[in-house]
Amino acid sequence: MRIAVLSSPGAWHYLDLKRAAGSDHEVFSFRFEELSASIERERGFSLKADCVVVRTMASGSLQQVVFRMDLLGQLAASKTLVLNSPRSIEAAVDKYLSLALLNEAGVSVPETCVSQEVDIALQGFDQLGGDVVVKPLFGSMGRGLVRLQSPVKAKQLFEDLVDSGSVVYQQEFIDHGGSDIRLLVLGEEVFGMKRTNPLNWITNISQGGFGEPYNPTSQEIELAIRSARAVGAHFAGVDLMYESITGRQVVLEVNAVPGWKAISQVLGIDVAKIVIQQIETLISAR
Repeated sequence: MRIAVLSSPGAWHYLDLKRAAGSDHEVFSFRFEELSASIERERGFSLKADCVVVRTMASGSLQQVVFRMDLLGQLAASKTLVLNSPRSIEAAVDKYLSLALLNEAGVSVPETCVSQEVDIALQGFDQLGGDVVVKPLFGSMGRGLVRLQSPVKAKQLFEDLVDSGSVVYQQEFIDHGGSDIRLLVLGEEVFGMKRTNPLNWITNISQGGFGEPYNPTSQEIELAIRSARAVGAHFAGVDLMYESITGRQVVLEVNAVPGWKAISQVLGIDVAKIVIQQIETLISAR
């Protein structure tokens, strides 16, 4: 089986998949920038692979991003297995759309306001209690998060965002007591890791948090799978949080290009091997 990994050739996750596949399968990498296509009578875009694993969402212009997603869609339509599907990646990378889909699926999410004008954003700031987290609409690993508790600073940041052509995406700040839960969904399997950061409210491992094994309950497993399926993802990272005072449970977001380096180390499991096994199962079932 030929497995193409959308990734730079030196990326850790690509090399981990290549290691896990061993001599059983051919695993090779390619970059979004390498994609091209032609429109001819009996030709279009094709890639000689049984499966494409999307391990990156490289930044680019609107034209570049749309073209790349078009080609992934063509691959999926041509019966190539694409993980995750183009639609699920589009949904999950867009924080507003993914949160809306989670809400429609009955998943509890943080109160959120998204706006394009400063005055409306300030109304949202008040509506959310004057203590909010502002996030980039597209982003991951806890980068670009800002907590605001001052109307003056909020106005300043909102003006900067609007002037730069960005939307203002803000959520209520939820006191989680310094920890949250990352649930890694691999098909019907779910693995858990508790992330804690005693020095910062941002718990991401890349932002200074540390992980420890977490045994999810049956209800959390069901919630994680439902959240992943809400955005159409087969593989996903689901961030789950409990409010420290009330115990309220919320899903913060779903990542359709989830990393597994930290959770592999914390749990002592070979996630890449499980991914390869699931690709084998999905291919054989087609």
